[in-house]
Amino acid sequence: MKRIIILAACISLSLVGRAGEVFIHDTVSIYNGTILKLDIASPVITPAVYKWKMQHYEIGANVRLKDRFHPTAELGYAGGQTNSGDSVSYKGDGGFIRLGVDINPLKKHPESPHALLVGVRIGTAVQGYKHQLRTSAKPYSVAADCWGEVVFGCQVHVIAGFYMGWMGRLKFLFTRELEGTPAQQMNAIYIPGYGNRGNMSWGINYHLGYKF
Repeated sequence: MKRIIILAACISLSLVGRAGEVFIHDTVSIYNGTILKLDIASPVITPAVYKWKMQHYEIGANVRLKDRFHPTAELGYAGGQTNSGDSVSYKGDGGFIRLGVDINPLKKHPESPHALLVGVRIGTAVQGYKHQLRTSAKPYSVAADCWGEVVFGCQVHVIAGFYMGWMGRLKFLFTRELEGTPAQQMNAIYIPGYGNRGNMSWGINYHLGYKF
């Protein structure tokens, strides 16, 4: 009987110790700050990739919850113009917004200021555009598009409240026209925040951020 009592006491102490460990581990705050981000790559990369007269400006913010989940909003302006040949030119510009969430898979160190990020986005853009022929100018049209993204990247703490990081994006367009239809032929060629109109696109951002 004495041995049984001693064994039970040892098991109880062990369980209390484990409960204490769990309690300490779960003391990470629910809200761990908001990081405002400025994309410094797109204004340079976008004109270089498309070789148009382009503009692309983007800001964003992500909230850190339990230092594991990062609800994110990104918005910006983009547009450009190009000559498609001697007889056709194109011009369009507008705003876009993306909403989504990232997850930090660094389970062993969720309290670290650094983060690997994997997530998803839903994006939408509204823009005005026109195709101009050599013999006539089409009036401005307005278009709204929607797409989804799978994203991956990192966010690194530099000093004090300053961060930097990058994000790669694989994009899938939801608003499509049937190939060869007159509507498709006069669609917006470029979608702000998405890229050239097509079933799939890609992108990369490099940002500087500050945590509040």
